[in-house]
Amino acid sequence: MKALVLMSGGVDSSVAAARLVDAGHDVTGVTLRLWGGDTGSGCCGVSDVEDARRVAAQLDIPHYVFNLTDDFATSVVEPFVDAYDQARTPNPCVECNRGIKFGRALDRALALGFDAVASGHHARVERGRDGTYRLRRGADRAKDQSYVLYMLGQRELARIRFPVGDLTKAEVRAQAAARGLRTATKPESMDVCFVARRDRRAFLAARTEPRPGTIVDLDGGVVGRHGGISAFTIGQRRGHGVAVGEPRYVTALDVGTATVTVGPRVALLRDEITLDEVSFVRGPLGSAPVLVQTRAHADPVPGRLDGRQVRLETPTPRVAPGQVVALYDDDELVGGGVAA
Repeated sequence: MKALVLMSGGVDSSVAAARLVDAGHDVTGVTLRLWGGDTGSGCCGVSDVEDARRVAAQLDIPHYVFNLTDDFATSVVEPFVDAYDQARTPNPCVECNRGIKFGRALDRALALGFDAVASGHHARVERGRDGTYRLRRGADRAKDQSYVLYMLGQRELARIRFPVGDLTKAEVRAQAAARGLRTATKPESMDVCFVARRDRRAFLAARTEPRPGTIVDLDGGVVGRHGGISAFTIGQRRGHGVAVGEPRYVTALDVGTATVTVGPRVALLRDEITLDEVSFVRGPLGSAPVLVQTRAHADPVPGRLDGRQVRLETPTPRVAPGQVVALYDDDELVGGGVAA
């Protein structure tokens, strides 16, 4: 197999490349140059490109850089900013996987004659007896990344490999150390690679017009003011400046009037989620029992899919509009969508 490995400069993709080399495949490494701005997240920087290049040299495989900064800006950064400006909560990792890693980069790899694209994601692809591909959680439940891959279908899974999906993170680091790879002890990167740590508000403020407004309680009484609605997300507990009595959570955002509503945690509870952009890994499920995961590392809860509606057996805190809702059958990711 002729494989192109997406080498981010981290330990997971380093070991993914090493395992493919060990298996006798024709391996080439590529690092995606995605972001030209400042970042404090430990990803997308010049040092990451150098780490990937050095690991490729250790493995004696070719290494290249694909400059996809324009695509990344269009597919990931601009939607990220627009979402917050419209009082939605985006998941940029999902959009990067969808539009860049297993979109633009996969298409380029196939055009260049590669059979498959591999990455260091902690997830597993299996092919069933009927020829269909299944996407399962990674062996390390604490590091499982299947949630951010919900949009992958049969076309993509036929051409994707996750060589470390059957390893725990500790095993990945142990294999890297045994090979003497420079990334063996490298810290993990943060989720939003293009935003400096703890600097989301400043990042958004530099790219949107502030829309100040009022903070109200569930009865509509004004309890505070804010400097811009893009600084808030549903479920947020801190940062709204309202600290009277019991903890207050952001329960609703009205982008038209720039109004932020806060209330007790119980006001967040819902037993139903409406989904947009629904997709399935192996095909539509119809009405089916599912396990529902609403955050990257949250525990899934039982529910049932009925068209675009997900009905939960137990009320859970409201999912912010724009957030991914992934659907599972045991450890198999069967589909998902975006909270409406």
